[in-house]
Amino acid sequence: MKLIVTFSRKAGRNPIIAQVVKDTGVLINVERALIDSSEGEAMIDIPDEACALVKRRLSELGASVRVLEDVLDLDLDRCIDCGACISICPQEVFVFDNDWKLVVRGEKCVLCGRCIEICPQRALSQKGD
Repeated sequence: MKLIVTFSRKAGRNPIIAQVVKDTGVLINVERALIDSSEGEAMIDIPDEACALVKRRLSELGASVRVLEDVLDLDLDRCIDCGACISICPQEVFVFDNDWKLVVRGEKCVLCGRCIEICPQRALSQKGD
């Protein structure tokens, strides 16, 4: 399961993700992170069964957490199955099925936005946008 973790550096420079791994024993894969001197945001991937435990511990350490599910919208009326998104995606989110129709495996997405920018038909968007 993917989570977006947002935290402020004002409370200190403590390594909260490392602390959560230590406290819970859950291995966390950091898929993307943007951190500056005042705040940070990280996308992490954790086992589904550990979600409640990890969310609770991150919150206790002062972070806000939101679960990512089905992060991409594909407008099937606009998509022409050209494969531009396949060629640009670093996470292999997109594949063709046996009928050469585009399949989106949203659980692999790290929200880099490359596919949205390159889609010539504007058939892709981030959910919530």
